Amino acid sequence: MSVEVLDESGTGADVAELARLSRFVLDRMRLHPQTELCLRLVDEDTIGQLNERWMDTRGPTDVLAFPMDELTPGSLTDVLHGADDGDDDGDEPPEAEAYLGDLALCPAVAARQAGEHGHSTADETDLLTVHGILHLLGYDHAEPDGHREMFALQERLLTEWRDVRADRGDAPGTDRIDGSPSP
Repeated sequence: MSVEVLDESGTGADVAELARLSRFVLDRMRLHPQTELCLRLVDEDTIGQLNERWMDTRGPTDVLAFPMDELTPGSLTDVLHGADDGDDDGDEPPEAEAYLGDLALCPAVAARQAGEHGHSTADETDLLTVHGILHLLGYDHAEPDGHREMFALQERLLTEWRDVRADRGDAPGTDRIDGSPSP
């Protein structure tokens, strides 16, 4: 999985960890190993301009997804599972590669929301990253059924991610990949 994370926000976010999380989600969603996406961490002015231009909404938001193609969860067959080769053993890796699109995420908004939700900024940023990737994959929460499906999947992915981090020794509140606090 090719994930580019650009920190244009000036917050010093852990771009390596966000890239790992993004690759984890793409892998769990069974996307082709050549699948690509770009995550841009931006400041409030930039996300506000993007929000106004593309969503006709004034002011900053937390995350915006710019899918390359108009995907819906039911249309992901080729991207998720590869072209149908007639072999239904499920052991073959996906064959279709794709550029999913771009995410714009604002760490400053994430930090405010984290305080409101009673968890860390890193946890909020993880949640928004997963949420944005699901939007790139065609999930939406405008209707009740879609909301339930998307948020259940989001929570499952975040729980699995936390388990993987715990197995690696990366407990929340640590700053290093090896799990030790920064000096």
